[in-house]
Amino acid sequence: MADHIAAMEAQMVSERMRRKLSEVNSAAQAQLSPVQDHINFTLQQAYFKCAYECFDRRRKQEEISNCVEHCSVPVLNAQNHFENEMAKFQERLNRSLMVCQDRFEAAKAQQLGSDAVNVLESCVDQSIQDNMKTLPHLVGRMKQSLAIRDEAK
Repeated sequence: MADHIAAMEAQMVSERMRRKLSEVNSAAQAQLSPVQDHINFTLQQAYFKCAYECFDRRRKQEEISNCVEHCSVPVLNAQNHFENEMAKFQERLNRSLMVCQDRFEAAKAQQLGSDAVNVLESCVDQSIQDNMKTLPHLVGRMKQSLAIRDEAK
């Protein structure tokens, strides 16, 4: 019976965590959308315009290839920068959530029962809040490095 209750409790905790992480993902996507939009549209458009200009019958194939490759550098650099920043954000969040998992396991080992779940939820909430507070700074740094200006409202 105790195993059944523990399994139900674990499933309930797992579902709550999944919901919270989904909320973080949605919030992150919303804050990052101007950066993604800039990469996916502004920089991609500039790349295609630049690459189009490379196709000139007077050029050799190698010159055309070099020209197109040169055109791709800004968008590739931006995509790499975005992916690296997001990987760092995800890594920090994962590390903080692993600390929460360790605290949960310690509370369970001390047989704190439902208090262990409260320890976990409280820790996860705090970790998520702390990491979400870094997002505006992260977005600001990316906007600055990609020379994205905020539109006047």
